[in-house]
Amino acid sequence: MQQGTGDWRELLGTIISNPQERQRIAQEMRVQPITLARWIKGEAEPRPHNLRQLLHVLQPAHRDLLMKSLGDKLGGWHDETAEDVSNEIPSEFYRRIFSAHAGTNPALRYWSMSSLILQQALSQLDPERKGLAITLVRCMRSSNSKKIRSLREGVGKGTPPWSGDLEQKGMFLGAESLAGYVVTTCHPAQIQNIFEDRSLPAHQVEYEVSAAAHPILYTGRIAGCVLISSTQPDYFISPARNALIGEYANLLALAIEPEEFVDPQDIELMLMPPHEKQRHYFATFRQRVTQVLMTTPMSNQQAEQHVWEQLEEELLLAQLESAVSG
Repeated sequence: MQQGTGDWRELLGTIISNPQERQRIAQEMRVQPITLARWIKGEAEPRPHNLRQLLHVLQPAHRDLLMKSLGDKLGGWHDETAEDVSNEIPSEFYRRIFSAHAGTNPALRYWSMSSLILQQALSQLDPERKGLAITLVRCMRSSNSKKIRSLREGVGKGTPPWSGDLEQKGMFLGAESLAGYVVTTCHPAQIQNIFEDRSLPAHQVEYEVSAAAHPILYTGRIAGCVLISSTQPDYFISPARNALIGEYANLLALAIEPEEFVDPQDIELMLMPPHEKQRHYFATFRQRVTQVLMTTPMSNQQAEQHVWEQLEEELLLAQLESAVSG
């Protein structure tokens, strides 16, 4: 491509003059082709995060030319794919996980392995501790229905401003959330700026600016997803970083028993109330578990599952009543 470093709009117009390339770029950026055309004509001004995303999806030769043309419009952009601390999970950690999978008591395997994997992912995805939260979100199975109507946040780890252990703050998520979208479609997704990008559902939590989720799959079935929140915009714009998240999602599948995975056609997520409203219901969780144990002969794990199912029913009903009254 023989092109100088003149106006970036003219350069982008040349790049997307190829219909296939135009469609590819639009799909990877999650924008309409008409949006690219409006940028070229000057009818719309892309935000800095749009430009950074555009650079990531371009071919290397085109990317270099466009970077020179854009100049200061990039807002300090740099190519994360070139300087990520590491884009691969260390081989030593794989050995550690396989050893844990083979030697851990089945009753403890899920918690111990998932905690180990999330802690390693956190240290690799946020080495500078800019602020990251990573949570294992599971399909909420019910004894009353084969269908999955909600998801539940479980084991979680974080760096400031989030706490190190997020498990006690776990809530229910539904069709209104990024996790719900990813579990329903069985495909990964990212939101680069929750305040600007409304193309995907988002159940925003405190401090969260960008988010990513990747499904946890096994033989065509799904158990949930790994959900990651960042305090930084565009934190998940790097394809290498998203591929790394996918590798950790694959490792997390080892922590979950095969029978815990469900058929995608059984995913029928409902809407769940915001986290603020859910906290009221969760305040008495331990007391309710104790009450069940005192009145019904079952293990602590069975009692907790029983209370989770009760809470799911109550929250679904509360959301329905709120929708009707609203």
